[in-house]
Amino acid sequence: MAEKRFCLQCDDGTELVHERKDMVISMDSLNATVPAVSGWHCPVCGECEFDAGEAQRYADALSMLRKKAAARQGQVLRAARKRLHLSQKDAGLLFGGGVSAFSEYERGKTQPHKSTVLLLKLLEKHPELMDEIKRVS
Repeated sequence: MAEKRFCLQCDDGTELVHERKDMVISMDSLNATVPAVSGWHCPVCGECEFDAGEAQRYADALSMLRKKAAARQGQVLRAARKRLHLSQKDAGLLFGGGVSAFSEYERGKTQPHKSTVLLLKLLEKHPELMDEIKRVS
């Protein structure tokens, strides 16, 4: 009798299928495909119980996608900061994080707080608010 496994994510008796299947990872509108992942796949929710070695391949692809997303976000932050005519030092002092914060954000070394990203986006749409921000900070 063939082994049966059930999806713990669905938790409704959905039977997993043992197969090789391409798995797509998405992050910040970027995608990566890990080809032919061997394991027990759920046909409903897409969860997978990886066969030996497959989790590492998936984790490596996820790590690369995170690096790409961080680099892309760094480029976006740098462009926004420059459009607002701020040095990295001034931006770090204005938005918080210190004098080297924006250097680290723009290199993808660290991620800014969501509030920093949102405020930069708002200021790009309404640069006239920059004087107000500088007055209250």
